[in-house]
Amino acid sequence: MAEDRDRERDRDKRPQRTQIMTLKEVAKYLGVHSMTVYRLLKEKKLPGFKVGGQWRTKKEVLDNYLLREIDKSSQEFKKK
Repeated sequence: MAEDRDRERDRDKRPQRTQIMTLKEVAKYLGVHSMTVYRLLKEKKLPGFKVGGQWRTKKEVLDNYLLREIDKSSQEFKKK
């Protein structure tokens, strides 16, 4: 039991790993088709980068981007 407690304490001290999402994971997360995500990444309308020819996105970066886009949309809506 003490060992479990020690492991849990050590785990809390480690820096949290950043979640890297695949194109398919981003599509599922956003609820859109993977080809839509591919197009948006290629057109630089979504943040992402390629690793070995395959698109990847950091979840934290994607979430921040989405929040900014939501804020931008709500500001435009209020202007109307």
